[in-house]
Amino acid sequence: MLKPGLIAEPQKSGYQQLQARSNASRSVYYVVLVAACTGYLLYGLWSHPHLGSAFHSCLSGSSRTRVPSASKNPAYIIQATHGAVASENELCSEIGVDTMKAGGNAVDAAVSTTLCIGVVNMFSSGIGGGGFMTVRIPPSVANGKSEVFTIDFRETAPALSNKTMYIDDPLASRWGGLAVGVPGELRGLEEAHRRWGTLPWKDLVKPAADLAKGWTVQTELERRIEMFSPLMLNAPDWRAVFAPDGQLLKKGDIIRRTNLSRTLETIAQEGPGAFYEGPIADAIVEKIKATGGILSHEDLENYQVIVQPALQGSYRGRKIYTPHAPTSGPVLLHMLNLIEHYPDLIQDGSTLLNIHRSIEAMKFGFAARTRVGDPAFHDHVERIAEIPTKEYADDIFVNLTDDRTHSPEYYNPVYDVVIDHGTSHSSIVDKHGMAVALTTTVNLVFGSAVLDPITGVILNDEMDDFSTPGTPNAFGLYPSPYNYPEPGKRPLSSTTPTIIENADGTLYLAIGGSGGSRIFPTVFQVLLNLDWGMDVSAAIEHGRVHDQLFPTMVDADDILPADLLDGLRDKGHNITVSDTGRVAAVIQAVVKVNETIYAASDSRKNGIAAGY
Repeated sequence: MLKPGLIAEPQKSGYQQLQARSNASRSVYYVVLVAACTGYLLYGLWSHPHLGSAFHSCLSGSSRTRVPSASKNPAYIIQATHGAVASENELCSEIGVDTMKAGGNAVDAAVSTTLCIGVVNMFSSGIGGGGFMTVRIPPSVANGKSEVFTIDFRETAPALSNKTMYIDDPLASRWGGLAVGVPGELRGLEEAHRRWGTLPWKDLVKPAADLAKGWTVQTELERRIEMFSPLMLNAPDWRAVFAPDGQLLKKGDIIRRTNLSRTLETIAQEGPGAFYEGPIADAIVEKIKATGGILSHEDLENYQVIVQPALQGSYRGRKIYTPHAPTSGPVLLHMLNLIEHYPDLIQDGSTLLNIHRSIEAMKFGFAARTRVGDPAFHDHVERIAEIPTKEYADDIFVNLTDDRTHSPEYYNPVYDVVIDHGTSHSSIVDKHGMAVALTTTVNLVFGSAVLDPITGVILNDEMDDFSTPGTPNAFGLYPSPYNYPEPGKRPLSSTTPTIIENADGTLYLAIGGSGGSRIFPTVFQVLLNLDWGMDVSAAIEHGRVHDQLFPTMVDADDILPADLLDGLRDKGHNITVSDTGRVAAVIQAVVKVNETIYAASDSRKNGIAAGY
């Protein structure tokens, strides 16, 4: 039965020796990639004249109901009874649902969906990257309690890393082998499957391996091939895949990642360990070193995931489960704790005053984020632990003002924090109430731009998410020492794969997003939209705002009402109106209401959910 959703609004060490030997190799990447990013900038300025930061960004059985929207792509809400997958690619959502139809649970579906995303949306995700997931294990007996865990499979800094490694060559953290952190995606998926999966591992990898043999280029991939045309046309490793006949692949063409398919087939048969030791690892390490990197066999062999009970908070009676630092889970809870202080917020709805309040909570959230780093380093635990508490929010709340906004120093940020990028998110719920919210990334578009031609693996540039010692920013804030690179350290992340339960312990929501530093503010806004009565698709498609303290501006969707934006200006906000496809993260969410499951993927990235 079709059910329409609410109508969306118009919508000198070993390291130094290696570095000295490899500068020439890395310079080749720089020439090609600067050209690629210049093309990206020109494309952005031509298609959206306001995109002055495009160059910085480059461097940096179910029923389906269409939800009317003014955005360029249709938005859908999926209604299901047995399970649903909301990913950023319809092919991968369907693969996840097929996994559940075959008897798999939400964890099994998360594995197959994630591996699929790494094949078709390789510009965002892949086995050469890492991420975080939150997993809800439903009660095993009636009236029992669920358990919610997080798995941190974030990339780590190689053993030869040091705090000053990018001072002389800042671009090396973004392009080439020195930008590559130790990939963790396969170890993360392996751990989830070992603990909670039901289907054989090889059955979960096979769909992605088969797909990599050849599929049709879709809109999102075509856009990124065009943006990075100099890379695709001039770098042999990339040209072989993305311009095999000397012409860029277009939407509708068949693309083949044959070498990656063989790699995935090996991983299907031998397990994830085949990536970390053996011929696949040999090829990856050799390619990274040839392009200026320091990642070693020992780095791959020693990589470990972190599994722990999820960070838990509460919001208006519901239980919130999200990952610990170095994610921005603690910051999301802080923002919810702040906004919870307004008793009239839900009743009054999406008013000018409440949007202003949400921006103020967002700005205090970004200030809190400057205190976050890898808790395994520098005795961060006590400082980070206070951020998601109600008491901390009580202390901060007295500084929120309804009549006006303030300059960045008012919010008391302590350091300048790097702005992360990219990622892909999927949310999955099965018929038993198991839920997975999983965010993966290779960081910038196409990661480090290192593609190993033997294995077909695209390597991340996660080292760019670390801070580098240096000069202060325009507001006098120095780079955060909490986030300097060190051997084995995980960089700060904006990801917040989150699961929410109702007060009685039943499942309510699995949610998360992609989009770098815009992720947790956007999850925050979508949660408010749900509170204001929107269905899950309308909540995702609704216009958004974004203020991260630096620069001093509010980025606002162009679908937001003019009188709302004028009202925000009257309160002192510096409003910049942007294309709705640019302002915020891309959200995927699954809601459960009684026995019905509703799923939606963000149309901003052509995502379509699936269910049965």
